Amino acid sequence: MMDEHNKQNNCPSVATIGFFDGVHQGHRFLINQVKEVADAYGLCSSVITFPTHPRKVLQPEFCPLLLSTPDEKLRLLEETGIDHCILLPFTLELSRLSAYEFMHLLREEYNIRALVIGYDHRFGHNRSETFEDYQRYGKELGIHIVRADAYTEGEDKVSSSVVRRLLAQGDVTSASTLLGYPYPLEGRVTDGYKVGRKIGFPTANLAISHPDKLIPCEGVYAVSVYVEGEKYAGMLNIGHRPTLNNGTNLSIEVHILGFAGNIYHQPIRLELLHFLRHEMKFESVDELVLQMQKDKESILQMLG
Repeated sequence: MMDEHNKQNNCPSVATIGFFDGVHQGHRFLINQVKEVADAYGLCSSVITFPTHPRKVLQPEFCPLLLSTPDEKLRLLEETGIDHCILLPFTLELSRLSAYEFMHLLREEYNIRALVIGYDHRFGHNRSETFEDYQRYGKELGIHIVRADAYTEGEDKVSSSVVRRLLAQGDVTSASTLLGYPYPLEGRVTDGYKVGRKIGFPTANLAISHPDKLIPCEGVYAVSVYVEGEKYAGMLNIGHRPTLNNGTNLSIEVHILGFAGNIYHQPIRLELLHFLRHEMKFESVDELVLQMQKDKESILQMLG
């Protein structure tokens, strides 16, 4: 089991560095290379990451929304089978270290003996050094530098920014392919408008657990819903409820098929599987209900 690596638990390690938002297929490909090098050298395997996105510190106005919350990211990293996760708080002071100074910190404080560097990854202040520079520093510091192979999905490079773009378009199916798992939303059920129960579609109103979590495109989705350890099919609506005219804020509501319990204030987890349609305004509540019935039938066919 992966444990969080610290200065007191610093077995000699092979490591790689990154924010690893979403821990997508490209990240997993890189981490597998770290594990292979660690096995070859007889060392532990480690991932060096940051609890906060570096842009949150350096360029907060340009910081992207997150594919994975800090807790989700740690769970996903654990699933890779890596031995340790080194959590470095990203600070202005850390950002001002040169690549050499940063590598010296890793060697002295965390006992990093080998560094697997992503094929296009740069680190250190100004990120001006080349891979050859890293190799030269490594020889001085006692860190073996390994260039990682690139990972692509078909013709395309896999990156967190590509996944974000797909989710912004509602293409959760393609996003899931690049992530290697369905995109999740987690939170607690809060009091909603309580209109759904009056029209035959009671919904759980979800308050997302992290303010920086990326919410996909507005619309209707087929989802899996995890409630109290059980899995259900669900119909998710992300939007502003234009037909009912009583929602100015974005709402995230899920109708859980085959479930009738009271789960107010309980945690639930959604996995977004298919995009059905964009949110639209209907001429009447009856038209909305008719469409929701069609959406439900489509989801039952999709999810069985």
